[in-house]
Amino acid sequence: MAEINVTPFVDVMLVLLIIFMVAAPLLTVGVPLQLPDTAANAVTAEPEEPLTVSVPADGPLMLMEDSVSEDELVTRLREMAAVRQSSKIFIRADGSIPYSRVVQVMGALNAAGFNNIVLVTDTGGPRMDG
Repeated sequence: MAEINVTPFVDVMLVLLIIFMVAAPLLTVGVPLQLPDTAANAVTAEPEEPLTVSVPADGPLMLMEDSVSEDELVTRLREMAAVRQSSKIFIRADGSIPYSRVVQVMGALNAAGFNNIVLVTDTGGPRMDG
């Protein structure tokens, strides 16, 4: 028989496709937060992986997936800013923390050289347009 049986190849490729489709959403920053709901539009995609600071209700700040103390946040961000093309940074803040805490983190981001700060929220909040 001079034919190639492609059925096993197709089966393996479909299984790999399903695995990647399930795993891809899990590759985002995995700090569990209860983000506030808003009616804001989605932000456009960036060419490089977005830099994210998470502010949980309890526990230390998270820079991407690493825990970072408040004293070393600006230093670590300055090191990252030196090798990045974009000055955009995302803040993921738990909805239950005080606004003053979020503003303090924003001030630290500004001090580190990041002027384009995006607040990450969930969709489906109140529209407030009558």
